[in-house]
Amino acid sequence: MAKKISNKKPLSGNLVSHAENKTRTKQNPNLQTYKINGVKVRLTAREARTLKKAA
Repeated sequence: MAKKISNKKPLSGNLVSHAENKTRTKQNPNLQTYKINGVKVRLTAREARTLKKAA
């Protein structure tokens, strides 16, 4: 099992139709599994891009 090192949480809000019906919605972070120094970790695609750029 990969360790989750990202502390990002889902964004929540309402989908609002033209008739003003409201439905709760959730946007999950884009978590991906990567190997860093032989250890599997789960981090967002943005964090992985930042780490790749820094290396």
